[in-house]
Amino acid sequence: MHFPPQPPFPCLVGAPRSGTTLLRMMLDAHPEMASPPETGFLPRAAHIHLPGMRRQRLFRIVTGTPRRSPTWHDFGIAKEDLQRSLATVKPFTVREGVRTFYRLYAANHGKVRFGDKTPLYALEMPAIQRLLPEARFIHLIRDGRDVALSLRKTWFAPSQEINHLAQYWKRIVTRAREDGNKVNHYLEVRFEDLVTNPEKVLSRACAFLDLPYDPAMLLYWKGAPERLKEHKARQRRDGTVLVSQDQRFQQQRLTTKPPQAERVGIWVQEMTPEEKQAFADEAGDLLRVLGYDFR
Repeated sequence: MHFPPQPPFPCLVGAPRSGTTLLRMMLDAHPEMASPPETGFLPRAAHIHLPGMRRQRLFRIVTGTPRRSPTWHDFGIAKEDLQRSLATVKPFTVREGVRTFYRLYAANHGKVRFGDKTPLYALEMPAIQRLLPEARFIHLIRDGRDVALSLRKTWFAPSQEINHLAQYWKRIVTRAREDGNKVNHYLEVRFEDLVTNPEKVLSRACAFLDLPYDPAMLLYWKGAPERLKEHKARQRRDGTVLVSQDQRFQQQRLTTKPPQAERVGIWVQEMTPEEKQAFADEAGDLLRVLGYDFR
C-alpha cells in the first residue's frame, strides 16, 4: 500500500526553558495545527525493528514513556482508541503508526495538521528524521544565562549550580546546531525575537512549515489556560507524585499572557557577579558565537 505524501511535521526543540512551550502555544492556536504536550517516545519508536511485534511494541512505547513517569494521561486519548486506530494501519509500519497517534490527537482538537514540542529532541534530530522524513525542526535558542535562571527553578533542573547549567545549555545547543547540518529541514529561532516581534518570527516559521500565516497565533494566550489543563500531575509507577498539576501550570503560566519582552536579559539583574563569571567560563564561547552581549 502506498501512503500519501505527508505535510511538514513541526518539531520544536531546544534547551529546556528556551521558549518551546511559548512557540507551541502560538502554533497550536493556528486553526489547522495541534501540538500535544511533550511526547518523549519518538527516539524509542525509531528503534523498533522486530517486524512481528511492531504494532504492540509501539503501543507500549507511546503509552509508557518515559518509563519512570509516563506522560500518556496528558494526551487525553483513551488507550482503547489508540489500539483501535493502530489496528486500522495496514500494512503496518512504525512510521505510519506514529502518525496515527498524532492524527488522533489532532482530530480530538478539530485540527488537520499536527506537530510536536519536546525540547530534548534537540539531541535526537537525525533519528527522528529517519522515522518521520517530513519532520521540520525549529530550534529555539535563548540566552543561556536566562535559561539557567529559569531552569533551576523547575523540578527537572539537572543542577542548581550555574556552571553545571551552563554546561547543560551549551551541550544541547551545540549538538542541535551540529545536527542541524545533518537533517533536511532546520530553522533557528531566537527567543528574544519571538517575544519582541512575534508576527515576524511566526510568519517565517509558517513559511518554513508550508502553513498559511494566521493572526490567531498572536492571541495564543487566550486559549493557553485551557490547553495547559492537559498537563496532569506526573506520577511514578509506584503511584507517588513526581510533580503536581499546579506545579506544572505554574512553570508555564507566562504562556497565559501576551509575550513578556521584559523577560529578555533577566540575568543582568538577577545573576551575581560570581554567577556571571561562572557561566562565562563554561559557555562564554558559545554566547559569543551566537552574538549575545557580555555586560
